[in-house]
Amino acid sequence: MSPLITPAELAGLAGASVLDVRWKLVVLPTGPAGIDSYREGHIPGAVFCDLETDLTAHAGPGGEGGRHPLPSAGAFQEAMRRLGVSGSRTVVVYDGADSTAAAARAWWLLCYFGHPDVRVLDGGLRAWVSEGLPVSTEERDPEPGDFEARPGGMPLLDAARAGELAADGVLLDARAAERYRGEVEPIDPVAGHIPGAVSAPTGENVDPSGRFHQPDFLRERFNTLGVVPGVEAGAYCGSGVTAAHEVLALEVAGIPAALYVGSWSDWVTDPSRPVATG
Repeated sequence: MSPLITPAELAGLAGASVLDVRWKLVVLPTGPAGIDSYREGHIPGAVFCDLETDLTAHAGPGGEGGRHPLPSAGAFQEAMRRLGVSGSRTVVVYDGADSTAAAARAWWLLCYFGHPDVRVLDGGLRAWVSEGLPVSTEERDPEPGDFEARPGGMPLLDAARAGELAADGVLLDARAAERYRGEVEPIDPVAGHIPGAVSAPTGENVDPSGRFHQPDFLRERFNTLGVVPGVEAGAYCGSGVTAAHEVLALEVAGIPAALYVGSWSDWVTDPSRPVATG
């Protein structure tokens, strides 16, 4: 089953939990905060899910774990239950449009913690609106869910394995190419990339409308980057958000891949780890 769902499919789906995961990076403000966007209009019945509090743990001493560390099973379970998520109901996650990075983070975490049926709205709210479907400003107070978080449902990388994978497999860097090359670094204290990693910006996974390219297109894209049968693949970004989108695109293409949740913001907390540029 595809991890994606179309607006028409969602409109005809009864009983699903729908999470609005719109988000903006605080240090790079580009519009209203996610909760403000939600209150201005959202898919009827959707509940707002805050990436910073519901999908992220606190960083460790010295920034270990990166800017968006993996939450504990207990904390994630509590957040999802509060949002009405149950293991027996389909969960659909969406954000604004763009590369659906925040929604992909929610998708990956729900899959990692064992939810059996999670879908991402392809193209986000923009696709929903473009098809003439309604929006609402009514905020829901959902009945608590019964989701049980059991970690291990998706492959996970730590810093050591990410460095090894860059040498013995394919480690995809999901950030913009100029950040990969180390020409600019607007967020983290060190510019560059993990040595051996391959540049694979997430923007190339979607068409101009923000919808994912077809599986064959994505499979060919990743094949040209070295992700071929028999080769282990993984992805990282700045803090494990856009890299979740990369893993989602790989899933659409039928290719399993691991996520380095801490990503570059975790990698650079240890000055002994090597850095490459160019």
